Amino acid sequence: MNPSINTPAQTQNRKADHIRICLEDNVECSEITTGLEKYRFTHVCLPEINDKDIDLSTNFLGKYLNAPLLISSMTGGTEQAGIINRRLAEVAQQYKLAMGVGSVRVAVEKPQVADTFAVRKYAPDILLFANLGAVQLNYEYGLDECLRIIDLTAADALILHINPLQEFIQPRGDTNFRGLLDKIAKLCSKLPVPVIAKEVGNGISATMAEKLIAAGVTAIDVAGAGGTSWALVESERAETSLQRRLGRTFGDWGIPTADCITSIREYAPHIPLIASGGLRHGLDVAKVIALGADIAGLAMPFLKAAAASEAAVVELTEVLIAEITTVLFCTGSKNLYKLKQSHSLQRLK
Repeated sequence: MNPSINTPAQTQNRKADHIRICLEDNVECSEITTGLEKYRFTHVCLPEINDKDIDLSTNFLGKYLNAPLLISSMTGGTEQAGIINRRLAEVAQQYKLAMGVGSVRVAVEKPQVADTFAVRKYAPDILLFANLGAVQLNYEYGLDECLRIIDLTAADALILHINPLQEFIQPRGDTNFRGLLDKIAKLCSKLPVPVIAKEVGNGISATMAEKLIAAGVTAIDVAGAGGTSWALVESERAETSLQRRLGRTFGDWGIPTADCITSIREYAPHIPLIASGGLRHGLDVAKVIALGADIAGLAMPFLKAAAASEAAVVELTEVLIAEITTVLFCTGSKNLYKLKQSHSLQRLK
């Protein structure tokens, strides 16, 4: 099966390029921000709690998490990616965090790299997400391929990532997005696991969330603007001056993460909601939870740590948990529910 004009080798090379560029080049948004800097917690000088009573645990899609953290989908398909995924999975298991793997498409087309995605053996109990580009539903992918992806990863849910800007700029990108909503709806009705709709750094509006929810997706990951720009990443891989120019022109395109959360939460108060896109520390995590997200996804910080060592991933996780705990302590919130109900996060004027 050849679902697109990209060969498995080209897809594999792209995965290696993405890791290298994200680790070595400045591909962060420079003008647009997450919007989280517009919010500030009101400090409580007498929190009237013992820090030992603080509980960061939550449930998401029926699974227990020690903290509201998702190691966002990043990679797979290369030897380096396999090492990164193993380190991330082992730490996710140790701390009972959620984790997603990168797009598993390359493993369907090139089974010899499937082991780089097969992290369940390192993390038997975690909430684990498989991942596929939604546009592949227009390139000969369907229920059978999605079932194969879920079986290969032993995932609890399938992320369909939606990335029109990245595909448009990417050399040999898959740009036929026609009729995808109907295909997503059919897939949601037949898959045995929940489907999560996720952007890749340009955000999901309330209008689009409404359509995706109507199509049957179980959860949404807003993946808003303000962090890694995949337009800039693809500009670094450009094969023509036009592609390079497009990537730089649209490097700050998208909806800020904070705006995605507030608008979607207003429309759909109960949809399971993941906030990602430019989150860099535990204060960001606490802010998105207070804004209405259920869990927070981080990619770049975990990628940099995992590229270094498993110990670096442990250190990052400990720091994130300590930072979130500090916010709860200094707002007098014993748990995440109390944090949301405290209304201690204020928008600056």
